[in-house]
Amino acid sequence: MTQLDLSQKAEPSVSPVLFGVTVFASASLVFTVQPMAAKLLLPLLGGTPGVWNTSMAFFQTALLAGYAYAHLLQRLGDVRRQVLVHGAALGLAALFLPLRVHELLGPPNAELPALWLVAALALMVGAPFAVLSATAPLVQAWHAKIFRPGEGRGPYVLYAASNLGSLIALLAYPVVVEPTLAIGAQTLVWSGAYILFAILMIALGVLAGRAPSVPPAPPVPSEEAPAPSAAWRQRLIWIALAAAPSSLMLGVTTHITTDVASAPFIWVVPLALYLLTFIIAFQDRPLISQDGALMFQAAAVAGCAVILPFHTTNLVAQLAIHLGAFFLTALVCHQALVARRPPPERLTEFYLCLSIGGVVGGGFNAFAAPLIFSNVWEYPLVLALACLARPWTLGLDKTWRIATFVAATACVFLAPYVANTYGGSDDFVRALLGVITVAAFLIRGSLPLFFALICMLLISAQLAGDRVDVRQNWRSFFGVARQSVMPVPELGGEVRMLAHGTTLHGAQATADDYRCRPIVYYAPETPIGQVFAAKRALKAELDIGAVGLGTGTVSAFVREDDHLTFFEIDPLMVRLATDPSIFTYTTECARGRIDYVIGDARLTLTDQPEGRFDLLLVDAFSSDAVPAHLLTVEAISMYLDRLKPDGVLILHLSNRNLDLISPAMAVAEAAGATAFLQRYSPPWGTPPLTQSAEDVMILGRSAQALEPFENDVRWEPTDPTLAAPWTDAYTNLPGALYARMKEIWTWLP
Repeated sequence: MTQLDLSQKAEPSVSPVLFGVTVFASASLVFTVQPMAAKLLLPLLGGTPGVWNTSMAFFQTALLAGYAYAHLLQRLGDVRRQVLVHGAALGLAALFLPLRVHELLGPPNAELPALWLVAALALMVGAPFAVLSATAPLVQAWHAKIFRPGEGRGPYVLYAASNLGSLIALLAYPVVVEPTLAIGAQTLVWSGAYILFAILMIALGVLAGRAPSVPPAPPVPSEEAPAPSAAWRQRLIWIALAAAPSSLMLGVTTHITTDVASAPFIWVVPLALYLLTFIIAFQDRPLISQDGALMFQAAAVAGCAVILPFHTTNLVAQLAIHLGAFFLTALVCHQALVARRPPPERLTEFYLCLSIGGVVGGGFNAFAAPLIFSNVWEYPLVLALACLARPWTLGLDKTWRIATFVAATACVFLAPYVANTYGGSDDFVRALLGVITVAAFLIRGSLPLFFALICMLLISAQLAGDRVDVRQNWRSFFGVARQSVMPVPELGGEVRMLAHGTTLHGAQATADDYRCRPIVYYAPETPIGQVFAAKRALKAELDIGAVGLGTGTVSAFVREDDHLTFFEIDPLMVRLATDPSIFTYTTECARGRIDYVIGDARLTLTDQPEGRFDLLLVDAFSSDAVPAHLLTVEAISMYLDRLKPDGVLILHLSNRNLDLISPAMAVAEAAGATAFLQRYSPPWGTPPLTQSAEDVMILGRSAQALEPFENDVRWEPTDPTLAAPWTDAYTNLPGALYARMKEIWTWLP
């Protein structure tokens, strides 16, 4: 037996399990630190889709930096030298721990919040995140050096283990970590886990460096080094196949929160599905075969194209179809990536291109799309383009396919014509769109025909879809705002409404007799209206603060000697509320002085003098991107300090998905405030928009401040024992979500 034969039979001195454990641990740390960093930054920017998209784009860029570093590290060749360099990198990144928001940048820039957020994340977590991100390609490269092809499951399977760790960490943070550990404890525990991981990583590297390397397998003819032009074409395909799912993940999240049903933690679902597609695609035996994915994806994309503009479709059906189309399309793209993966010798290059694609897709949604589009058009655009990841087969040899395409094209033009000529998206129009959907599925074997029909279907459905009377759309870093109209005869005719996503942020009647009447949440009959009426009766001059601008309805309460200051985080809202062609509360209805302070209210209110306000209204909790940092003991204490001795703090706590009342009552007691609560419902038969159901809590620095409301039976004492008080270090949004669910489903424990 020759010496070569002996070396080939030598067993590696390191277990393959250790490789899997290492990438799993690294991915868990990476996907725990992302929501942790978001929680640290929440008090400064809030939790809007723009913050989420920008954060994801940053983390994808940091991932690219980590993959590029791992790729460059391979030029050292010897694993032992790589371990020395990587150990030093792990040590340098540890100098940035524990995680914290650095003061070097100052407060967020209201005009350029995205750039401030990127810089803040880079200083906080950029180095640890990048060096952790290098783990998956680096460990797989070490695996390929000491295990022969066909020995074990191969290095690419480790990527599935990495994404499994990411998925578990993603789901564990909001359910386990956040409710049980204060943010300070979270950062310390994470820092300790990082140190333990660094030891594990270095130990693995030392063992891999001592293990005998195996010579690379001789390439088969199909694996010969491609020509330079072909190599670049292959790299561009890798990048495109990675970019589409990355963009779609953010696109479907923004679309759902804007047009379907915003809810807390909704962003977790698309990201979890995104990670799941990686796990399935990189499995040895995929849970969903490529043929199965292609078949189901054709049906899901066609169905998604049809329901995209129909916002009145059943909520569960919309969520299932949108998320199903995203999942299957991402899976098709990732399986196409796996089918094109190179030999292990080019492994790090492959992952580098994959991460570049992630940055391209995420960056397009986070930075380019809000500037280009006034609505979430990037979602259907990329959904259609992603269909090009399907096999490139012409499929024009079947006459029935061409005939089906021609018939479907006729329906494409007929559907919007019928909808707009004969009124409404009736059953006949939906039937026509259904025919096109079936046709698209039937011709899926021909990529040109399928892609063309999906594009036409998206346009046709948009033209024939729900014609809610939306007059204007605007888009900013903080989301999509829409002005729509609704006829309300009791208010003299047309009423203009302003919505952010699916949340109504105010309305104004256009008739002269009702234009300056506060409506919806601020109607005189509502708790907020009651408090303003009581304070106006007691004082001829009020200094009022309002967190959250909306349409500027509060301005209707301002008399000649009053002074109102709005604290608003989104400059777009100020522009809309002060444009007389859109809303006129601030320009026509207010009789006194109005000022605007741009920025997060937690910071801007801190700059106000103590004892200033007679009334301070905090109306920032009705949307589902709840700024929990505005409802902590520290925040409430600061609000109370800004009140005069007889001043009243108003908290508007209405929320569709979260029970904010229980923690707010506990916070009020912890802050030393006197508090009353009112849960208001309009009388049966109240015309729409004239007033609204709402939950309001009022607080005072002393019992004397709330004396005008003490004997009012509409206001009841609070119960601070129902939940733990939220603080800057501890909030429990999952608990608030569960409490709301218990109100709906009383059988829950």
